[in-house]
Amino acid sequence: MTDGFHFAEPLWLWALFLPLLLWLLLPRMRHGEGDESRIAAYADPHLLPYLVLGRRDRRPSQQRRYLWWTLLWVLAILAMAGPRWDFSEIAVARPGTNLVILLDLSRSMDVVDDRPSRLGRARQEIEDLLDTNPGAKVGLIAFASVAHVVAPITEDSDTLRHLLPSLSTDLVRFPGSRLSQGFARAGRLLEGQPAGEPGALLVISDGDFVEEGLEAEASAMREAGIRVHVLGVGTPGGGPVPLMPMAGGPAPVMSRLEEEKLERLASAGGGLYQRADFRESDTSAIWDRLLADAEPGATAGDVARRVWNERYPWLVALAMLVVLVWFRRGAEPRRLADG
Repeated sequence: MTDGFHFAEPLWLWALFLPLLLWLLLPRMRHGEGDESRIAAYADPHLLPYLVLGRRDRRPSQQRRYLWWTLLWVLAILAMAGPRWDFSEIAVARPGTNLVILLDLSRSMDVVDDRPSRLGRARQEIEDLLDTNPGAKVGLIAFASVAHVVAPITEDSDTLRHLLPSLSTDLVRFPGSRLSQGFARAGRLLEGQPAGEPGALLVISDGDFVEEGLEAEASAMREAGIRVHVLGVGTPGGGPVPLMPMAGGPAPVMSRLEEEKLERLASAGGGLYQRADFRESDTSAIWDRLLADAEPGATAGDVARRVWNERYPWLVALAMLVVLVWFRRGAEPRRLADG
């Protein structure tokens, strides 16, 4: 990989020869030949310029249009080729550290004992995880009564950030929190990764689930080489669960952080338990543990990833400016003709 100017997709540059080929292979592009032979049947050649409007300057007009199209084509192809000439380096996790986040979307995550809410705190913790180690391979699964894959395991942290605001408890149609389905889907995601790469799960929840056998499932994950880490959101004091629309009821249901349950779950999965707070120490501790499990003694700064700054938007903006100028130049003659 070069350190200076280059194209991300240089094969697109072959398309730059297309306008030249058209110019060479089609004589009408050079000479402005059109359907004059058919028109000549109705009048003598020396009378045609006076009878057919615009025929006198047909050739230069046609060539100008061809030059405009050629300019747009060149700008578009150069943009598709992806010009680059500067970059930045960021520290990333060791290759092969695959993390799947299991985010609880049950109704209890709307409790506001942890500002702005448990779910809001969970979103912020995920953003902290991505900021702590940008470029790491992370997947996201949301679970409540049913588990859904929000994003497969990817290095594109920006995509995960864009998806986070759309995750809400309003997406859940039935009450309940079934972590076992999340375990099953996360296992399938990790099975699709290259052999030999370690995997880990991070459960972000308040522990308000009543399923049996979750510790046994976490233990089975650990035996399969998948560590289960847990990040608890909420407070031991808890708070009332907001009622669902049309639910009613004389008294709200109280929910608190089931810290002991979550600690046992992390212990069974051979992972780390942390309570979410406003500091970055909780997410940093999880990443340190992930790196240590992947390779003892490794740190996030051991590997640097080069991120190139894409410069194709400049060419796209220039092409749009050319289209605007072309449109304005073409509109003036039409307005004069109409007048």
